[in-house]
Amino acid sequence: QVKKKCDQKLLIRMKTKCVPCSLNLDTQCPAGYTKITNGTGTPDCRYYLEIKTHTLSFPGCRHRCVKEFEQPECCQGHWGPDCMGK
Repeated sequence: QVKKKCDQKLLIRMKTKCVPCSLNLDTQCPAGYTKITNGTGTPDCRYYLEIKTHTLSFPGCRHRCVKEFEQPECCQGHWGPDCMGK
């Protein structure tokens, strides 16, 4: 039995929106993503507040999320929609 399908596992990464760290505890990743940071997340961003004529920038937190995704692919030497071609 020769293996014809060699699906590729892809890891898609994303970060949630930057918010005040105290508010970030409850932040959820989008559907299908797994949160890989915990607590208040990573304090590596800034968020902005507009006050009348000024925009103020504050240090904030965000979470990192990952999603595993299988991309169907044929093994080397095979091709076609069902990988039957040689």
